[in-house]
Amino acid sequence: MPLVKQGRIITDAFAHVPDGAELPGDGAILISAARFLEDPEAFSRRTGKTGVIWPNNRDLDDLVPYLDRLAVVALVFPSFRDGRAYSQARLLRERHGYDGELRATGQVLRDQFVFMQRAGFDAFEVKKESDAEAFAATVKRYSVFYQPTGDGRVTALNRRMQSRHSESAAR
Repeated sequence: MPLVKQGRIITDAFAHVPDGAELPGDGAILISAARFLEDPEAFSRRTGKTGVIWPNNRDLDDLVPYLDRLAVVALVFPSFRDGRAYSQARLLRERHGYDGELRATGQVLRDQFVFMQRAGFDAFEVKKESDAEAFAATVKRYSVFYQPTGDGRVTALNRRMQSRHSESAAR
């Protein structure tokens, strides 16, 4: 499955390890929420990076104590009509200050890419190569937004206010 990150199609450094499968001794892994929560301390002692696949119907409060130990949180879109992962992404970025990779997985559609990015996602698992190329191109298309959101970009209003403040300070 192609992975888009920072406007580029990249090779996923994280091995998806199914429940019940043996964990590699080192290297980056992506595991289910259930497996992670069985023994979070064991995963923090691993030499490789750990990421967790967090379903959108699970409470984020169960994950928050471990955010500083996770390199990736992959939020699941089980259907394109189900937007709970958008809310989870904003909460992780804005309320809980998560600054690791926030990955969208599942039904990740190109029509929703900009909204996902604005909610704070910075990596996207897509099903088709053509979608990956479209995602990579879209990252570069939009540079100014009016609404403040989880991606941390300065809004158009803030840019205008900074410009006016700089002009008045120069006088």
